[in-house]
Amino acid sequence: MSDLDAKTAGRLVAVVVTYNRLEHLRQTVTRLLESPASLLASVVVVDNASSDGTAEWLQAETAGNARLHVIRQKTNSGGAGGFSTGLRAAASTFDPDWVVVMDDDGRPATDAIRKFHELDHSGWDAVASAVYLPGGEICDMNRPSRNPFWHLRVFLRTLILGGGRDGFHLKPADYKGSTARHVDITSFVGLFLSRRAIDMAGYPDPALFVYGDDGIYTLGLSQQGGRIAFQPEIHFEHACSTFSGERRRFNQLWKVYYYHRNLMMLYRMAAGWMFWPLLLLILPKWVLKVADHSGVRRGYLRLLWVGILDGLRCRTDRPHTAVIALSQEQA
Repeated sequence: MSDLDAKTAGRLVAVVVTYNRLEHLRQTVTRLLESPASLLASVVVVDNASSDGTAEWLQAETAGNARLHVIRQKTNSGGAGGFSTGLRAAASTFDPDWVVVMDDDGRPATDAIRKFHELDHSGWDAVASAVYLPGGEICDMNRPSRNPFWHLRVFLRTLILGGGRDGFHLKPADYKGSTARHVDITSFVGLFLSRRAIDMAGYPDPALFVYGDDGIYTLGLSQQGGRIAFQPEIHFEHACSTFSGERRRFNQLWKVYYYHRNLMMLYRMAAGWMFWPLLLLILPKWVLKVADHSGVRRGYLRLLWVGILDGLRCRTDRPHTAVIALSQEQA
């Protein structure tokens, strides 16, 4: 059976957000365009004002491929801004039945797009892929999860029995086999969003800039009644590098602010009234991570403190330039 004859899930469009990672972007775009137009109608690339030759490469690529649609941002709007822009453009330009989103360093396995179309998505509004590191290990930062404050068994396993992060995230066993699992929160790497999901949840908040925007968005979708499936048969690869190999040290200090500010907002959204006692558990852990940041410990604590305060106030209007300045202060 040819691709044109095969049954599909409908018109699928990919959205990729990139910033100064041309080598990763090349691989991702190439992999996506290997899928025929019957399975992947278009690829929207949002270039967040890259300065590494990305714009020139994309311009050359669009000249030879009508499926590639490029949006060049005037400034870096972060992953949140990029996905918001990309999803809006995909919806208005191509009227897709489904949109699949990913970072420039996250790409589908060779059969992932085909596998998506082959599976039955009845009853699901979004589909999360199984994301792996290049070496084949499960990518921890992309593990989907249940909201422990909505599910008693998950809550007991997480807080009462000391399961911690593993208590509410999917386990390695969930990645085996072909059984779809209902999740509440997932990442923007290999996430397939139906038209109905976008109608329900709207678009990501660009003010979040980076980190947690995907969690806040998908939890919001779940709160609206949207159903998200984890499909272990759909594989993505993520060559992520947020943390350095030196334990859990941020490789760019300014990211400390966004990471903790947005997590504060996500936790509050997930926990409801239980957010305040939850703070007694999470704040000491965050402070203790200062030990992983030798040489920049004052900067880490400063950004952590400001991020916590802004998160408590749900403040998202602090300019990125101000965050960068905070990360560069020596005192």
